[in-house]
Amino acid sequence: MTQRVRPVDALIVVDVQSAFVTGGGAVPDAERLVDRTADLIARARRAGSVVVHLQNDGPPGAEDEPHTPGWELHHPVRSGPTEKVIRKPHDDGFQDTELGAVLAGARVRAVAVCGVMSEMCVQATARTALERGYRVVVPYDAHATQDVPAAPGISGVVPAAMVSRVAAYALGSDAETTVPTAAVMFTAPGTS
Repeated sequence: MTQRVRPVDALIVVDVQSAFVTGGGAVPDAERLVDRTADLIARARRAGSVVVHLQNDGPPGAEDEPHTPGWELHHPVRSGPTEKVIRKPHDDGFQDTELGAVLAGARVRAVAVCGVMSEMCVQATARTALERGYRVVVPYDAHATQDVPAAPGISGVVPAAMVSRVAAYALGSDAETTVPTAAVMFTAPGTS
């Protein structure tokens, strides 16, 4: 049986957009990531938790350029009082967005963060959540990234799974990063 962690009252789904989880540009093992993030979303909704889908606005010509097929969110959104989409111009989902206000307005205390890319937008968003005093859970099997290319004379290719693990580990001991998706529990804000 999987050990459970204390419930969180919000889920932040980072950049699970078509460009990153389908086709030739998909992260390795994208199917697993999509399954895990879908499970988290479904369980958060059932519990009445806040669900925020972050959507990266890439620059012109990027695979996630706004209003292109790659920019579209992969998971369907049920917009309403506890679920919303927040577009973001930077790696950090809090920077120049309403994410902080949304979480504060709902009286959120603990967040689970999942999505792509582990060492960029997932880590930056989780780090700011920690700095703002939230309890942060980053399930190890619900975030992903690409392989890091070889650097001649320094290293070979660094596998994506290793990059993801190091990115989460770099958040330090204040983030809960050694739990699987199945261990994450949800609750409505104000009930824990």
